[in-house]
Amino acid sequence: QVQLVESGGGLVQAGGSLRVSCAASGRTARDYPMGWFRQAPGKEREFVAAINWSGGITYYAASVKGRFTISRDNARNTVSLQITSLKPEDTAVYYCAADTQFAKLTRGTPSNWGRGTQVTVSS
Repeated sequence: QVQLVESGGGLVQAGGSLRVSCAASGRTARDYPMGWFRQAPGKEREFVAAINWSGGITYYAASVKGRFTISRDNARNTVSLQITSLKPEDTAVYYCAADTQFAKLTRGTPSNWGRGTQVTVSS
């Protein structure tokens, strides 16, 4: 099991940038592939990005490719999501997730979830 705590959300103007981070704790946290999901008001939670344990493999949803960058720092047990050129439709609660299997992240079925951080983009 791994515990996840997100931070860095807030209110940003359209066109701006934001970085959300996730601190992972647990004996083997740095071995877990990790990812980000988001849930906009009135919509289902959707996959955003995933990264393998070493950081050498990343995968993005088509809708965010080119604007979102996922990265991790295993020395600090953190994973981050850099978001640029923010749009009002990026407004959502952003969730960090982790699982021993990378495929479970891309399929949307990871075993470990954070509680989320709100990102609001004003037009």
